[in-house]
Amino acid sequence: MLSSRLSQVARTFTTSAIRRGGDHHVTLPGDNLPFQIKNRYRLTALFIVFFGSGLAAPFLILRHQLLKK
Repeated sequence: MLSSRLSQVARTFTTSAIRRGGDHHVTLPGDNLPFQIKNRYRLTALFIVFFGSGLAAPFLILRHQLLKK
């Protein structure tokens, strides 16, 4: 009984402290990403280059090894 009441008080305090504290900065989706998502064509090109390079790397390495004398 006492332990459940203490845990409820602690949970309420931490939640209200988080709500009250800090700078009231509103973060939007995508603000914490290392790339911009505003321009959809640039984002598509970056995804193609990123995933395409990972997909093409084994084939380029194999080609290099086969052409080596």
